[in-house]
Amino acid sequence: MTRSTDDVLRDVFIAGLKNAHGVEHQALALIDRQLDRLKNYDDVAARLREHRGETETQIERLESILGQFDESASGLKDAAMTMSGNLAALGHTFADDEILKNSFANFAFENFEVASYKSLIVLAKNGGFSSVMDPLAETLGEEEAMAAWVDENLAALTEKYVTLKAAGEKASR
Repeated sequence: MTRSTDDVLRDVFIAGLKNAHGVEHQALALIDRQLDRLKNYDDVAARLREHRGETETQIERLESILGQFDESASGLKDAAMTMSGNLAALGHTFADDEILKNSFANFAFENFEVASYKSLIVLAKNGGFSSVMDPLAETLGEEEAMAAWVDENLAALTEKYVTLKAAGEKASR
């Protein structure tokens, strides 16, 4: 059975929005677990708290966009992604360099989100869903900014980790 390109675009776009909603729930879980454990890296904690607020707003944007299509988020996807985020964060707690592992994971995760929103914007453009372009672009900008922050701060974070470790302090978090 052949389907129209418009129908396929809409279906792929809706699936992408639901996936992004789940990924944002995963992001909240990752951020929360990291914030629970951070002790020596106030700048990282401050940026994570800021991005947590952005993530909550991003979830609201996605829900609003889904509502425009008479769709809602997938509770199952959200729960699975939240659990995945918690498990991923837990895996780093055993590492002596937990802060570094978390930073590497955050860099990868933020860039994954950037790619996801770029794809959603292409789908929205090609599908003629112009009313959602601005909120998707706003979220993309926030994710790009967070990815850039992690990238720009990795060297200083690594140096601080080494300095704390050399001083015999708890450097891992």
